[in-house]
Amino acid sequence: MEHIRMNLILLFDDDFTQGQTTARLTGRRLRHVKEVHRAKVGDTLTVGRLDGNLGTGEVLSMDKDAMELAVSLDAPPPPPLPLTLILALPRPKVLNRVIIAATSMGVKRLVLLNAVRVEKSFWQSPRLSEENLLSQRVLGLEQAKDTRLPEILLKNRFKPFVEDELPAMAVGTEKLAAHPYDAVPCPVRVDGPVTLAVGPEGGFIPYEMDKLKEAGFQAVSMGERILRVESAIPALLSRLYPTF
Repeated sequence: MEHIRMNLILLFDDDFTQGQTTARLTGRRLRHVKEVHRAKVGDTLTVGRLDGNLGTGEVLSMDKDAMELAVSLDAPPPPPLPLTLILALPRPKVLNRVIIAATSMGVKRLVLLNAVRVEKSFWQSPRLSEENLLSQRVLGLEQAKDTRLPEILLKNRFKPFVEDELPAMAVGTEKLAAHPYDAVPCPVRVDGPVTLAVGPEGGFIPYEMDKLKEAGFQAVSMGERILRVESAIPALLSRLYPTF
């Protein structure tokens, strides 16, 4: 990740040293700005405050330990995607890529859900730690020049979530479940909010699809090809919201 150019330097509340006007960079972001952006004193960087505005940061000083920026934040972040993503917990090595992709595309609520075809060991992965979930979302925000941090909810009991929580969460939205069998074509360019459920590798089992249908979800397909989760999610989001 260190060699992928940041499109945004994301600033956190404790980076600011003088109200809203001066910030101090250290660690990963400092190394990136020095080694990839090759910034020097007087240069201007694109910055944004977590859950706040976008703007610019002028490099005031820099040494091996820190960089000081004069910050001006005067532009709103891009609008969020009006979609809640319900995702059967993927394999740990896929999880980071999925979080980065969903965050980059503007998803602001992601529910990681258990399912029969989700291995129990996945729920013990260190990639579900708060630290890792935050760092992957930050990478997605930096990529997309966004500042609004998505919410991630962990739900390791399928039936109680779908029966007791999902109906209220999805109220007022178009309810879709990506499923390759007995499905209608996935809609294109929807006008309003969507709640999208995506199963594990191999898909939801019939019982799980029945429960989703009871909650008002329509099975949808993108055609004959069966995609991996990390490919299916960007494809589905781009189809539902082509101008995201």
